[in-house]
Amino acid sequence: KERSPVSGSPTWRRQVLFPFLLPLFCGALSEQILYSIPEEMARGSVVGNLAEDLGLHVQDLLTRNLRISAEKQYFTIDKETGNLLVSDRIDRESLCSQNPLCVLPLEIVAENPLNVFHVNVMIDDINDNPPHFPQNNIVLQINEFVIPGTQFGLESAIDADVGPNSLQSYQLSYSEHFSLIVKDKTEGKNAPELVLEKSLDREQQSSHLLVLTAMDGGDPVRTSTTQIRIKVTDANDNPPVFSQNVYKVSLRENLPPGTSVLKVTATDQDEGINAEITYSFKTLRDIGNKFMLDHQSGEIKSKDPIDFEISSSYTMSIEAKDGGGMAAECKIILEIVDENDNTPEVVFTSVSSSITEDAEPGTVIALFKTYDQDSGENGEVTCLIEEKVPFRIVPSSNNYYKLVTDGALDREQTPEYNVTITATDRGKPPLSSSRSVTLHIGDINDNAPVFHQASYVVHVAENNPPGASIAQVSASDPDLGPNGRVSYSIVASDLEPRALSSYVAFDHEQLRAFELTLQARDQGSPALSANASLRVLVGDRNDNAPRVLYPALGPDGSALFDTVPRAAQPGYLVTKVVAVDADSGHNAWLSYHVLQASEPGLFSLGLRTGEVRTARALGDRDAARQRLLVAVRDGGQPPLSATATLLLVFADSLQEALPDLGDHPAPSEPQAELQFYLVVALALISVLFLLAVILAIALRLRCSSSPAAWGCFQPGLCSKTGTGVSPNYSEGTLPYSYNLYVASDSQKTRCNFLTMTPEMVPPQDLSKEASLVVSVTDENNKLSSKCVASTRVTFSECLSSTNGANCRFPPNFKDVIYSIPATQAYPQNLNIYIYESTITKFFSCILMGFQMYYQ
Repeated sequence: KERSPVSGSPTWRRQVLFPFLLPLFCGALSEQILYSIPEEMARGSVVGNLAEDLGLHVQDLLTRNLRISAEKQYFTIDKETGNLLVSDRIDRESLCSQNPLCVLPLEIVAENPLNVFHVNVMIDDINDNPPHFPQNNIVLQINEFVIPGTQFGLESAIDADVGPNSLQSYQLSYSEHFSLIVKDKTEGKNAPELVLEKSLDREQQSSHLLVLTAMDGGDPVRTSTTQIRIKVTDANDNPPVFSQNVYKVSLRENLPPGTSVLKVTATDQDEGINAEITYSFKTLRDIGNKFMLDHQSGEIKSKDPIDFEISSSYTMSIEAKDGGGMAAECKIILEIVDENDNTPEVVFTSVSSSITEDAEPGTVIALFKTYDQDSGENGEVTCLIEEKVPFRIVPSSNNYYKLVTDGALDREQTPEYNVTITATDRGKPPLSSSRSVTLHIGDINDNAPVFHQASYVVHVAENNPPGASIAQVSASDPDLGPNGRVSYSIVASDLEPRALSSYVAFDHEQLRAFELTLQARDQGSPALSANASLRVLVGDRNDNAPRVLYPALGPDGSALFDTVPRAAQPGYLVTKVVAVDADSGHNAWLSYHVLQASEPGLFSLGLRTGEVRTARALGDRDAARQRLLVAVRDGGQPPLSATATLLLVFADSLQEALPDLGDHPAPSEPQAELQFYLVVALALISVLFLLAVILAIALRLRCSSSPAAWGCFQPGLCSKTGTGVSPNYSEGTLPYSYNLYVASDSQKTRCNFLTMTPEMVPPQDLSKEASLVVSVTDENNKLSSKCVASTRVTFSECLSSTNGANCRFPPNFKDVIYSIPATQAYPQNLNIYIYESTITKFFSCILMGFQMYYQ
């Protein structure tokens, strides 16, 4: 299609390509769109409606990001209308030089989906360049003897336009001596020649001035003129002659400056100055910038580096002129041989911004193009990916390539790829270049969470505080964002749901183990999950004391009894203490210990079995009734314990054991037996003391009848003679440690007993402790007898009799009463008290009695 530049409205017409242009576009006619516009169009001019010609909707232009991929942006796309607009000045002469066909290829890139459209814009020439001559003045020296018909070559005019607008004809001003002909000398360019029509006569006219006009075929016609100044010289009848009319030379590019290219040779048959030849360029243009000519030798050398990519050939004319002014021309054609001196380039025109790991094989990822300024095999480029990646290159058209997926993508294994594309030409040696592009792979939820273990086993101690952490599980998900964010839940257990939620703290005795099914679930769409089992083992703590199963207590809470044959031998199994512990392990490892025993050596107790066996045979002095207090301890830290009381009766039959059980409702204890031994010892000591006192008094009375000997028993506490001072203890009973007081001086020693009547003794609970009452009465210091019979027995008789007896004391003594309940056991502290405050004091009185006697 071509848009008419004449009308402002977008009128369109079909353009028929010329037959000689068809081979240039035969490979793209089916897919390419061709526009034709004149050069030098104003910015913003409409080239054509690109959206309509490509079959795209205008409203899709923004979403598809329709754009032009080109090195220099001469055009732009109006996203609102879809028109292709001119965005910069287009000069056909700078783009295509003398090429008659000037086409700008455009690559139109559209995304979503990614595609490339090829559009060609043909730039038509306009007559914007007039022809011009390289020199404004041309000077010719022509000998007067030159015969008519001789031709003199002139330098051609130059016109940058092509086709009808290029140089078409020349016109020479009127002269009777000269005419103008035009010859095709240099590849289709018309070269004017001046023809001598009439012989010259230097003597008549030594110079001639002509005007040469060059005209193009434009409308209007553009022209250019130059002056030809002809000087008539003296005769020179032989012009120079070149060895060749046309020289052809092949020259490699990139030759260093100063390299010899060619040497032309011309000869002249004249002699002298008319045979001296000088050489010069007839065609300058850009030849003078690239090459230099030795005017004397005719050698041509390179002046600047020669680049095939700038020009593939050069054509020039060399003029040889002798001293007489006669000249000849030759043509030189330089073919530049291409060298592989340009590496190919890779240019990415579009790269997809999002590549998800679920992309199908063959998905277009990027679009790129290769450039190589060399020609032939040196410009043929192949692309490849050296590393092993799931991508491949698909050739498109016009050196375009697509980068597409060639396998499955997995972001978790490779989140991004650094793809390096290497472009290599076919030159010798080949040149290559690389271009890398980083492709980021987008995540999808294609990985379920994975627990670090398929199953977990944790140990939790019982009696854990509420809210304590019992275990920690972890699952990983290699996905990103919500796809990799994991939440945990309990989905099943081997307990009832209500029972599971009711366990604030665990009790090993009720629940020893349970199993949970844990689920890890990500937040993808759809969500993926994984399960793992968690087995919880509840560990035991020593929170339960042992419980005695046997012996059991009776209905009234009292301990039952076991009978033991009187003839039981050592090792006889009497009974067995049976206990259990609700704990487990060491916490339930029970040991049995004897705390108290009536006869410590009579029985043995198995440490682990709890078996009670006789350690020796029953002796005559052993009581028939025995009591064992057994402690059962567990192996916990700290240990817990329980006690059991064993009542054992030695009897050969149950009938024999019954009386013992009735007489002794309460079992004997070790303290009670110790108390019994203390009482017996106290009685013996008291008897010895009384006997000693009586013996001492009798011996004293026998030796002396002085009443002073009885001064020891006067009222008052061991005071000096004559003081008559006695302490007053009328407020109550003295402590037992003060019941006897002994004092002495240098003159006399007396032992006085404190006076204390039974009425002065405060009321006491005789069921709990024993009372010792000592009272002394002063009645003229005379001894008298008094017999007392009471349930409160006298002191001396209490020590020697269990039923009480009448006893006589001296008249200055009252009854010394020691009352002991018959059936009540004494506390341990009382036994020690009696021992310390009674026995010790009586021993002291015995010693004092002997001292009084000897004094």
